[in-house]
Amino acid sequence: MMRFLKEAEVFDSTNVLHYIAEISQFHRIQGSKELPEAVKFIREELRIWGVNSQLFEEFYDGKTRYLTLKSPIAWDLVHGKVELLGKVLTTSMSPLVVMAHSPSGKAEGEVVHIAKDEDWEKAEGKIVLAGRDWRDAYRRANEVKAKAFIAYREGTGDAIPYIGLFLTKDELEWARIPAVAVPESLAKAVIGKLNSGETVKAKIEVETQINERQVLPILYAEIGRPPFILFTAHICHPKPGANDNASGSAMLIELARVLNGLYDDSFRFGFAFLWIPEYYGTQAFIEKYAELDKYYAVINLDMVAGSEDRAGSTVMLVRTPVSRFSVVSGVLEYFLEKANGAGKSFSGSPMPRLKLKSYPYEMGSDHDVFNFFGIPSVMSITWPDRFYHSSEDTIDKVSKATIELIGKAVLATALALAKAEKDELQRFARGYAMKYLGELGRDRDTEKVERLVMMGLARDSRFLEIQSGHDFERMPWLKWVRKGIISATFIREIDEKAYEEFKALTKDRKVLAHLHELLMLGELLPKDEAFEALEEEFGKVDVEKLERLVEMLEKTGIVGLL
Repeated sequence: MMRFLKEAEVFDSTNVLHYIAEISQFHRIQGSKELPEAVKFIREELRIWGVNSQLFEEFYDGKTRYLTLKSPIAWDLVHGKVELLGKVLTTSMSPLVVMAHSPSGKAEGEVVHIAKDEDWEKAEGKIVLAGRDWRDAYRRANEVKAKAFIAYREGTGDAIPYIGLFLTKDELEWARIPAVAVPESLAKAVIGKLNSGETVKAKIEVETQINERQVLPILYAEIGRPPFILFTAHICHPKPGANDNASGSAMLIELARVLNGLYDDSFRFGFAFLWIPEYYGTQAFIEKYAELDKYYAVINLDMVAGSEDRAGSTVMLVRTPVSRFSVVSGVLEYFLEKANGAGKSFSGSPMPRLKLKSYPYEMGSDHDVFNFFGIPSVMSITWPDRFYHSSEDTIDKVSKATIELIGKAVLATALALAKAEKDELQRFARGYAMKYLGELGRDRDTEKVERLVMMGLARDSRFLEIQSGHDFERMPWLKWVRKGIISATFIREIDEKAYEEFKALTKDRKVLAHLHELLMLGELLPKDEAFEALEEEFGKVDVEKLERLVEMLEKTGIVGLL
């Protein structure tokens, strides 16, 4: 298999850096005019490299639903300014000064910091300062007749955080006040003065344009013939957004360039490429354009350029959930480890160049939606990133070494799956299944997971033309009726009373990941076995919370129990 890593040396990280620099010049907020402009740039680069693409156009209008997500409003930033403690922040310095989707408005007055619920009693006629739960806090600031809203985020230091409101058209009925963001350091200075009894005043100006609609762009390309390995990356996020996610979008261009030159008809897979606005574009693509039977697996590229020294990042591989077990996780893991060699131990064994680790399924990007719809999907990502969602996510923080590692490993994975001999793939599939089960088996029983691994290998075998695993009769406990990302916002749209409870139950993000995996398992296994498989996959889970959440989903019609 190592020969495919040698072939992958044609991957050029310098091209990726160039594309990151170009893409990060666009303020790629969902619903804004610069998002489709960034997609047009990518499409032109593909044309130059001889890659034919299709541009599907849906729309942001604040009311159209894509599966479980209602699109945000069409919105563009014109200008914004904040004057606070003698400092002046403007959108010419960073567009992040104005929160995405904020209405226009001007305000001047005293600042009140919301540290506890009682603080809202002092917020009328004031400018609210909040450091968490921004959407809910912004809504409440409107309800209590605050003048304006200032957000900050812990851990961002002197950087301006990216915080989006993602307002819908209905929400414009109550969303009236301007919303801005300031660095944590400035917010802490304000809080210090307020806590010592001083009065702090702020002056805010926001000018934005709320439009009837804007294009929601979905850029798609195919090389060769189906079945396809599909590569995805979200193109949205604010300027600069170099690592998140100009990096994934840029890497996708380079992979398309290389694979377009390498593909021939002897390959068992063709290759498809998808640039989308995160989640909204993915759900629109699946609902309206995707022929899911054409895809063997998905490799999602999100934040693939984080630096170990500056951003503090680790290269992560997020495996498929066990309900969608596939050897694709193992092949990418293998090549990431092999590509990461640098230097030798005292006895000559290769040493890792960068921090690298594989993880069980985690939610947070476009791989989620494809997994929900039955396509095994993995994600390569760098995390944490101390510049995440901030004005400091600039190209000087990205790592060429990380780009080379992930890019070459992903390319080698595609080539190995498309070209390796059947006996190689069969041996690898057996070895990876043993490794996966062995890792879990050190801590707990794996009876139910073993069955799911066999089911996944049986699916792999049909695509890879090998003989591994076997199918089992499915005995579903539930039907996931309204598939897609399940969020507190979605619950609120269906049942206002259930919103607070759902939000409280899923405050720990792990619970939300466990819930979505439980629904996938529930379409394969009886209830008790689904919960057993979940605990075999993740270890201890909060069964009581998950059972209550499933009850809520049944009541709202998102799932049906069989």
